[in-house]
Amino acid sequence: MKIGIIGAGAWGSALAFAFSQKNDVVITSRRKRDLPNFVPLQEALECEYLVITVPAQEVAAWLENNFVFKNQKILVASKGIEAKTGRFLNEIYTQYIPEENLAYLSGPSFAKEVKQALPTALVVSSTNETLTKEFVSFLPDFIKGYTSDDVVGAEIAGAYKNVIAIAAGVAQGLNLGQNASAALISRGLVEMHRFAKAYGAKDETFIGLGGAGDLFLTASSTMSRNFRVGLGLAKGQTKEEIVQELGEVAEGIGTAYALHSIAKDLHKPIATEVYKLLEGKNPQESLVDLLKS
Repeated sequence: MKIGIIGAGAWGSALAFAFSQKNDVVITSRRKRDLPNFVPLQEALECEYLVITVPAQEVAAWLENNFVFKNQKILVASKGIEAKTGRFLNEIYTQYIPEENLAYLSGPSFAKEVKQALPTALVVSSTNETLTKEFVSFLPDFIKGYTSDDVVGAEIAGAYKNVIAIAAGVAQGLNLGQNASAALISRGLVEMHRFAKAYGAKDETFIGLGGAGDLFLTASSTMSRNFRVGLGLAKGQTKEEIVQELGEVAEGIGTAYALHSIAKDLHKPIATEVYKLLEGKNPQESLVDLLKS
């Protein structure tokens, strides 16, 4: 099958490697890259199957300025909530693409390990069961694929876990110990599940790969950009300094701001403190307030 990968960053390049094990793959991005099978955007968009890794905060503008629907079947491989509007990615994509042509990828998957062909398991979620099975069949042998119809749950889990990962990085940076980290991550799972239930998500999503699996990975390793954001906040760096140092997108930052704007009435103490930390709150004060919440 011919698949076009949109986005040639670390994650896009890793997915190009993974899907190329069984399929004919091309890849494209805004800037020309010295990568195998790199093609202009318009050539990639002619593929019947697309995997889009455009960051959440840029998706709406990218679709508006670049995308023309030609019945492509699309796997959305980025995670986040649009900070300016609070829209989930499925709300943005369905303005341009029919719901039955859309699927969403989630689960524990650091790009570096995917590029090394190390084993993992991922979930493809869609309201179209046939489409989920198609995309799962395209995965390489080192990735075990599962299907789900809980698009909202997969989206919220994939976005919210990045915010919890920032908090976990702060805990690590403050040397609070493994007990504190485990407590924080487990309470983070409860918090993001409670938020998702308000939007009709399914319980099983949050004890599976896209929920607990992805959260445990992202919130426990310096390979996670969002975890490194937390380490920077613990050192007193501003979010601007951290982003410049990372040189990559950390989706948890935009998602923290989105959660602050769309969920003011929901109890979300960890996400609230992450938002305040990004706004300049002292990490030690944040810890005290979190323990009181």
